[in-house]
Amino acid sequence: MIQVKVLASGSKGNCIWIGNGEVNILIDIGLPKTKVEKIMLQNDIDPSKITAIFLTHEHGDHIQGISFAKKYKIPVRGSEGTLKAIGSVETAEKLCHDGVVMFNAFEDSVIKVMPFRVSHDAYDPYGYTVQDKKGMKVSILMDTGTVTGDMLRAMSHSDVYIFECNHDVDMVVDGDYTEVTKSRILSDIGHLSNEAAGAALSKLVKGKGERIYLTHMSSKNNMPALAEMTVKKALRAKGFHEGTHYHLHVV
Repeated sequence: MIQVKVLASGSKGNCIWIGNGEVNILIDIGLPKTKVEKIMLQNDIDPSKITAIFLTHEHGDHIQGISFAKKYKIPVRGSEGTLKAIGSVETAEKLCHDGVVMFNAFEDSVIKVMPFRVSHDAYDPYGYTVQDKKGMKVSILMDTGTVTGDMLRAMSHSDVYIFECNHDVDMVVDGDYTEVTKSRILSDIGHLSNEAAGAALSKLVKGKGERIYLTHMSSKNNMPALAEMTVKKALRAKGFHEGTHYHLHVV
């Protein structure tokens, strides 16, 4: 059975551990190396047992602790654009073959990791799905300004959704950011609003007890209670109630 732990979330750093007893992976590593190690040990995760690190994109809050990979000799996976953007990582070039990145490190093993394109102002950003041989599926959607039909299809029928829920639109509009920054956040290559996350989850959740993690919240333009309320409202409109049809965790 796949287990999930959100080790860090937000503009200061993002890192997610996924494991099943045989394979242990990290999605992003956006905290300093020593802090990641400390958090892992606090969560009973052995840093030396990480099989691979999968990067969603090259922004600092997703790759800051990448030297962790060098210390423990862990392969780093990501799109060609992402790996080129962090070219100082020695393992990056070894993962590119004729312009194609070998994402699926475990196709003959007990879990399968598959990428799907997202919409963010990075070189070549991706989300991921992780699935075991029994069919349990986890979808990870980090930074994206919109959720497309292709993204919904990639994430469909998941048991766990780790979803960006970055901001409340009104808080961004009324806030003190520059107009340029506001436009970036609200654009289709920016970040996902509470409303957009709720709308996407209402299309994905089937009421079979799915677990939802709301992540990557802005400290200035969001409130956990507001994000939770917005997503619950969207799912309630589909007839789903928290605790009965799904389980919600606000990170």
